[in-house]
Amino acid sequence: MLKSASGSLINVLKRSIIPAVRTSAAIPVRWSHDGPVESDEEFDNRYEAFFNRKDIDGWEIRQGMNDLCGMDLIPDPKIIRSALHACRRVNDYALAVRFIEACKNKCGPKVNEIYPYIIQEIKPTLTELGIETPEELGYDKPELALESVYDI
Repeated sequence: MLKSASGSLINVLKRSIIPAVRTSAAIPVRWSHDGPVESDEEFDNRYEAFFNRKDIDGWEIRQGMNDLCGMDLIPDPKIIRSALHACRRVNDYALAVRFIEACKNKCGPKVNEIYPYIIQEIKPTLTELGIETPEELGYDKPELALESVYDI
């Protein structure tokens, strides 16, 4: 009994004195506070290079897009263009349209100012790749919406 209690006590003391360090090569490190700060240009170049990889697959594209959607920013048009090219390389048209839609949602209350600029900047790429915007596909209007009972 004393042996098991002392063993448990030693394990608890080890954990409290020596902090556990977790490292993973697969998880990118975001520096904050006193660490190095990545400039906007470096950030854009990093994601543009990520989406321009020739060996990228659909899962990695989704991971990159999910990371971008989880950040408090609207992706630069050059990142969006390279993401659209990546979607076309893996032949995922739906993902390309959904990413444009996600970028529109990221604009928040300034959607009328920012989204037209993004569409203006990526329009040549959309035309080149044969991708239509969510508005051209009719995704901005509900398909089966019923009239409100309060409006009848």
